[in-house]
Amino acid sequence: MAGKEIAVKKYVVKLSAEERELLETLIRSGKHAARKLLKARILLKADLSDAGEGWSDSQIAAALDTSVDTVARTRQRLVEEGFESALTYKYSPTSARPRIFDGAAEAKLIALACSTPPEGRARWTLQLLEEKVVELSIVDRASDNTIGRTLKKTNSNPTGKSSGLSRRTATPHS
Repeated sequence: MAGKEIAVKKYVVKLSAEERELLETLIRSGKHAARKLLKARILLKADLSDAGEGWSDSQIAAALDTSVDTVARTRQRLVEEGFESALTYKYSPTSARPRIFDGAAEAKLIALACSTPPEGRARWTLQLLEEKVVELSIVDRASDNTIGRTLKKTNSNPTGKSSGLSRRTATPHS
């Protein structure tokens, strides 16, 4: 680029020589998460120091096939939270849907599923378990799908044909 675009930016990226070298090494090795490599590339392109390229957010977004918001958020995290924080993934527990079955409720569900089924039934169905966990006030509400996923995760699904715990026997070669 012939001249750096000087725009009024709230979050200005100026990397030290050590930080630039660290980012370039990170990208060259390529043995990191794609998200981390993208953030490293964004920071290198946005760098307004003498060694940096100083691209605008829209130029970076177009070149790296990402959104302008991602570029802006990466700049902001670097300035507000520091170099390491800008590269790492920030998990927000508030953004995820809260789990219906916590550890205690999950244990109660497994115990219920492993107990003897209701009278007249050969085994528990997901619908029966759904009704019973609400009836016993283990959880306020739960779908049969949620119960199935929870039991599948624990490898104790007595409602299925196989719990997946049996080993395969080797067949003799002919």
